[in-house]
Amino acid sequence: MSYLAPSEFVTKMIDAGESKVFMSTRDTIIRAYMAGAILALAAVFAVTINVQTGVPIVGAALFPVGFCMLYLLGFDLLTGVFVLVPLALIDKRPGVTLRGVLRNWGLVFVGNFAGAFTVAVMMACIFTNGFSTPPDKVGTIIGHIGEGRTVGYAQYGAAGMLTLFIRGVLCNWMVSTGVVGAMISTTVSGKVIAMWMPIMLFFFMTFEHSIVNMFLFPSGLLLGGKFTIMDYLIWNEIPTVLGNLVGGLAFTGLTLYATHIKTAPKRDLV
Repeated sequence: MSYLAPSEFVTKMIDAGESKVFMSTRDTIIRAYMAGAILALAAVFAVTINVQTGVPIVGAALFPVGFCMLYLLGFDLLTGVFVLVPLALIDKRPGVTLRGVLRNWGLVFVGNFAGAFTVAVMMACIFTNGFSTPPDKVGTIIGHIGEGRTVGYAQYGAAGMLTLFIRGVLCNWMVSTGVVGAMISTTVSGKVIAMWMPIMLFFFMTFEHSIVNMFLFPSGLLLGGKFTIMDYLIWNEIPTVLGNLVGGLAFTGLTLYATHIKTAPKRDLV
């Protein structure tokens, strides 16, 4: 059977979270590095499509190719482990501790950033012909994205920070749904279809994804964007990471766990 019942795929989620806690440091970083790099390439791909066609829905419709590639290859995004790893702790799997959860998150963050930054440097080199010319059209657009999504929020103060946080929440609600969707099916085609829909939605709605931003904002700084590293950290990356954590865990991980593993007693109609 190519479809798993909810109780079955939620158990797979917990199993996956447990395995990531006990994964070696080397493997965790390698898998996170490759995930960050592939997702960054997908972001370049989507932005290039948007610039060339002028039709954002086309870029959004094709961006999920990167997510599908990295998931099928067994690589890890921070947004995914935010959902899976805590479930192993909540389910009281032997040997899983809060320290182990935080260790996994830290290593995946470092690996994702390193991979995304590597691609940012490579693409900045391409956009500027080895840093010998001004950025081309796509490079210029990427540089301006960083401005709009840092100082663009900062100009609204607390309201801007709230907006940024909520965009992070909504992003990982959708991205984590894609992670879970891949566990629903046992066929490659089924996994891809289940992943594609929520990932396309998040990208088209310009929700804030911490790993995509690990590419966009260093790229913006390399390509002449008018914002600073502190702007990036305070007015994007940190609140986005927190929003991604809340969105993925609260709206996907905990809800599925609560209703399919810790199911409430059935009503007595007698």
